[in-house]
Amino acid sequence: MSYLVDSHCHIPLLKETVSVEEILKEAKSHQIAHMLCVAIDLEGSPEIIQLAKTHKMISASVGVHPNTELAKTLVINEITAIANDEEVVAIGETGLDYFRSEGDLSWQRERFRTHIQAAKELKKPLIIHSREAKEDVIQILKEEKAETVGGVMHCFVDDIETAKKAINMNFLISFSGIVTFKNAKPLQEVAKQVPLEHMLVETDAPYLAPTPFRGKTNQPAYVKYVAEFISELKDIPFDTVAEQTSLNYENKFNKINKI
Repeated sequence: MSYLVDSHCHIPLLKETVSVEEILKEAKSHQIAHMLCVAIDLEGSPEIIQLAKTHKMISASVGVHPNTELAKTLVINEITAIANDEEVVAIGETGLDYFRSEGDLSWQRERFRTHIQAAKELKKPLIIHSREAKEDVIQILKEEKAETVGGVMHCFVDDIETAKKAINMNFLISFSGIVTFKNAKPLQEVAKQVPLEHMLVETDAPYLAPTPFRGKTNQPAYVKYVAEFISELKDIPFDTVAEQTSLNYENKFNKINKI
């Protein structure tokens, strides 16, 4: 039986209502063998790393979400000091969000560059958040030579041209429950065109639950419904989607031994 990987979730935000053991048990029952728990701030990163050390199904990513407010400017060694751990397989999520932030966003762009530099120093891939900022995200990735580490365009909602530019820079394109929504026809067309060997699936749990759970609390188990939708969209077997996206994850994050 084929297994799946949830390439992006936030377990600490789920723990408020359900135990980690229950999350993992439900995931296993839906053919999910592994998940990447992604940080949104440095303060919460040690908890995520400890989750990865405790549970083989979990890996960790360390970073500061573009919308997370900080009292002072983030510097590279603040990231690397925490992220220099074998359980940390990526840096992020980081990137740009012009939807939820207003005014002069030069601080956001500078923080994004800091993450890229930290990733290059540690030789770990990046988890990229991009919302209404596709041109600047691609431009900064190019300027900082982020292709040397590559990574994932998390919860992708942009056009096929942006996807191709990211793929050419060694980034995978990850689709969340959004792709299953009835009003996501343009994104579904993008998913049809992105080659499976450059694709991941994710939940972004507890957010963005896929159809038929839209509006409810998301969880890693539900990544199966994203994969099923992709298989129907591309008219290919579910097992093919599961096997290839899992292999893509393993190759990107060097975590074959944990799955």
